[in-house]
Amino acid sequence: MSRNIHRITFLLLLLTGVSLSAQTPMAAPSDLDSYVKRVMEDFEVPGISVALVKDGQVLAARGYGVRRLGEAATVDAQTLFAIASNTKAFTATALGLLVEEDKLDWDAPVVNYLPAFALWDPYVTREITVRDLLVHRSGLGLGAGDLLWWPTSTYDRPEIVRRLRFIRPATSFRSHYAYDNVLYLAAGEVVQAVSGASWEDFIASRIFRPVGITTSTVRGLPQGSQGNIARPHARIDGTVRPIAPFVHDNTNPAGGINSNAQDMAKWLLVQLGEGELPDGSRLFSENTARQLTTLVTPMPVSSPPAELAALRTDFRGYALGFNVLQYRGHKLVTHTGVLPGYVSRVAMIPDLELGVAVLTNQESEAAHGAIAWHVLDQYIEAPAVDWIAGYKKLRAREESEDKSKEQKQAASRNASSRPSLPLGNYAGTYTDAWYGDITLTLEDGSLVIRFSRTPALVGDLVHWQYDTFLARWRDRELRADAFVTFALDPDGTVDQVKMKAVSPATDFSFDFHDLLLKPASTRTKSP
Repeated sequence: MSRNIHRITFLLLLLTGVSLSAQTPMAAPSDLDSYVKRVMEDFEVPGISVALVKDGQVLAARGYGVRRLGEAATVDAQTLFAIASNTKAFTATALGLLVEEDKLDWDAPVVNYLPAFALWDPYVTREITVRDLLVHRSGLGLGAGDLLWWPTSTYDRPEIVRRLRFIRPATSFRSHYAYDNVLYLAAGEVVQAVSGASWEDFIASRIFRPVGITTSTVRGLPQGSQGNIARPHARIDGTVRPIAPFVHDNTNPAGGINSNAQDMAKWLLVQLGEGELPDGSRLFSENTARQLTTLVTPMPVSSPPAELAALRTDFRGYALGFNVLQYRGHKLVTHTGVLPGYVSRVAMIPDLELGVAVLTNQESEAAHGAIAWHVLDQYIEAPAVDWIAGYKKLRAREESEDKSKEQKQAASRNASSRPSLPLGNYAGTYTDAWYGDITLTLEDGSLVIRFSRTPALVGDLVHWQYDTFLARWRDRELRADAFVTFALDPDGTVDQVKMKAVSPATDFSFDFHDLLLKPASTRTKSP
């Protein structure tokens, strides 16, 4: 239902003499504040921001808690949080605006706009479209190529996009869903190539400004930034504490926006209003609205965890910057965002003109899930679910399972085994076709690994078993220790090196498993 229909309804009420005061105004759930505070306590989240809209009206834009543990500054409706992958819908919308201007076509090949763009398979390079960049069906594996920018790398956006041609596909083109970030970087390059403006400038001028988004930013906020900013937190060695912010300017189209309750409420209204702005003009057309929220790539449907049985859905898929699925009998348009120290969720039920955004400054996806589902349930009059209890049980079970896997892994280790070679023989420069170089050096009798383009990835190699070592990153906030395994040639020299994350809880963007490192002296030079 558009805002024009609401205006017509208002006039009809006046003409028919129905008392407006007799109408029950829509309001935020009466327990919203107390519920959010319970979530913060149970999941140890320092600060949360909530935006809630219904029927074209903002019902809540509120902040809770503190911006940083140990400090008094509180979160309010204008406190900025990284929204991470909830940025993707802004990138999709930007492309929709350019489609409306006939500057590009959703289903035209990317090479029409970025002639140098290439993926591993020449056929895919020729056939992949603008739409394909947004819907996670390119054939790349889960998180493939993320090490080009995660943790912060010295590569710039054009170079990251150029290196996609060296990443081997995991599946055939358009046959499987696998979430990626790097193709959204390519989408950002399309925006620039077609519009003549950087992705950042385009989003700020063509989306933020007309929507009335006034305090959000189009790029990450570096450490030391001042102002009304929620600082990132995470559980490190069992304790929730502040961590360094993730500075990721080269991946802004995939996850760079910082926003708040006040601005996210405006964004929800525009999306639910199918592009209509408060003054009755349009940011985008109803056709673009349909494009953004129409399922393109089917996703496997499986039973939810027993603790969250109410999340059962009959369909699930990815549209353009949004997930689309069923929630308790309604079509749900949603997305989450994850960056170190921040997680968030946007959830909308279009047929009820209902939307909620939950931004947090701690890595508890249970927190935003419990709040979002609790709020939506109030308006769809669904049977009550104790989401907090469900997520707590799920968290405890998953932590127990992860710990069990790690213990089993440690128990199977042959601690008495020894490396095949003297440690110095493993040292050298190794290269991967898509990432580039890493170096292994012998320092004070121990091996040290360094990723040439990722300053944070410096670690000490501890022998694990046989020719496998454990890379313990010196930056313990990474929480991504990895196995490093050497394969030898018959003459005892290193043929190749592979890596794999140690813990099943490691973020998938640490795609160590996709690396195939060869000694630099034997590498095939990349063009």
